[in-house]
Amino acid sequence: MDPPDERPGMAQRTARTPVVAAVLAALLAGGCAPQERPAAAPARPGVSAAVRGLVTEGDAPGAAALARDGRGTWFGTAGVADVRSKRRIRADDRFRAGSVTKTFVATVALQLVAERRLRLDDTVERHLPGLVRGNGNDGRRITVRQLLDHTSGLFDYTGDRELRDQSFGRGLPVHRAGSHSPRQLVRVALRHPPRFRPGNGYRYSNTDYILLGLIVRQVTGHPYPVEIRRRILRPLRLSGTSFPGTREGLPAPHGRAYSTEPSGPGGHRGARVDVTALDPSSAGAAGEMVSTLDDLGRFLQALLSGRLLPAAQLKRMRDTSGTHGQYGLGLFPVRLPCGRTLWGHNGVINGSYVLVVGTTDGRRVFGYRVNSDVIRDRQAEPRLLAAEFCRRSPEPRS
Repeated sequence: MDPPDERPGMAQRTARTPVVAAVLAALLAGGCAPQERPAAAPARPGVSAAVRGLVTEGDAPGAAALARDGRGTWFGTAGVADVRSKRRIRADDRFRAGSVTKTFVATVALQLVAERRLRLDDTVERHLPGLVRGNGNDGRRITVRQLLDHTSGLFDYTGDRELRDQSFGRGLPVHRAGSHSPRQLVRVALRHPPRFRPGNGYRYSNTDYILLGLIVRQVTGHPYPVEIRRRILRPLRLSGTSFPGTREGLPAPHGRAYSTEPSGPGGHRGARVDVTALDPSSAGAAGEMVSTLDDLGRFLQALLSGRLLPAAQLKRMRDTSGTHGQYGLGLFPVRLPCGRTLWGHNGVINGSYVLVVGTTDGRRVFGYRVNSDVIRDRQAEPRLLAAEFCRRSPEPRS
């Protein structure tokens, strides 16, 4: 769950350099040759090379990308899903999608706004009386809109030193099966004073979306995963997407997820750790979702093309005026050097990084993932997006 200069995500790990202890073995085993699924869309040699770079330059064990446009679907991989078995990443592999969960939660919240069951100007206090109080925090002054665009000022609970160590740091091997309720996570955030007065700044905070999950339950009478399944997953037939709650395992099929221990003495990179099994309840409505690249692409295509929200709410979702162009209501813009602006979200959680973006009209969407929570080469993502959206222009600019 990163602040925006490293892109919003699930766990604040982007500043670290990953270790891939067996990466040379994977390369020698041929793990870097992109494996493209036959599809109607034409080959993408530039994108294939950029995906390969995520492994060779980014030190990820494996990477995969999927593009959807009017000509069909393209899928390509490099590296391995499992460094022991050398199995390749499959198109239907499930993985932890981290903060892409936020875009699903925001979509449901804005559907409730369209149904007049929720207002953007509603306060947190109205729906969760007495919950956000203390240390200068006051739910009577924080609105739903401010939760959606991270202008609430609430401390990001993942920044709490104790919880951070248990959930993302050295304490993870011992605490990876530990469960957290949403209210417990809010209480962790309230140990700290707010970063600023509500509406007087922008700072990405996972606490905002934990509260939105609780508000969705209060308004509908159902937990947010139930509403997401009813309103999004079933209508779009997104069968690869799920909300594990406190379940530690991933549904089949899936590869492995790899995290990296903190750097050791002398700045040497730490060892790679298999973190495939963990309790994701410390992410909750801010990042617990499991999905596939195809599901995420189809969801974003439906969202941006207006199939999930009325025009007024979709316009608000892309309104970044309150954050100086950095974040809308569950989406953020990605501006490319060639002049295109894409919309989407990323997700970072232990052992997984994913980004899914699309053109404003949803006619083209693109997503990629790695089975690591850090990409060493920070230019790898910009190169990949440029290869997909800047070097070929079958569609009008968005």
